[in-house]
Amino acid sequence: MELDERADDGGARLRADLAAALKDAIRARDAIGTSALRTTLSAIANAEAVATQMHPTATIGSPHFAGAAAGLGAGEVARRHLSAADVYAVVRAEITERDRAAAEYAAIGLSSEAERLHTEAGLLTAIIAAVDQDR
Repeated sequence: MELDERADDGGARLRADLAAALKDAIRARDAIGTSALRTTLSAIANAEAVATQMHPTATIGSPHFAGAAAGLGAGEVARRHLSAADVYAVVRAEITERDRAAAEYAAIGLSSEAERLHTEAGLLTAIIAAVDQDR
């Protein structure tokens, strides 16, 4: 799928569909779906985090705490903006990770764990497919 950079919404539709699916999974008491969706949304949020070495520590300190930034919001840093392609890449990485782990579980005879991971990967794949189809 090719994403038009001019119409890049930062993966808002995919994020919204993941969040809606999470609400549905929680209401349905679907532990497998809830786990997969929470983990995936957390992975997207983690991808937006800014590495600590990207920003120098504050030079103005507090007399009470060494290295503390003084003033309201002085230590805040804006989160990274992910493109739609970045969000899709995170979700696809989550799918790949589950498929790889499922294969490893199956190889050592843990078929119930492998099946759970295949179910999670299938759920995420279905959500991406639905978003792609609507584009």
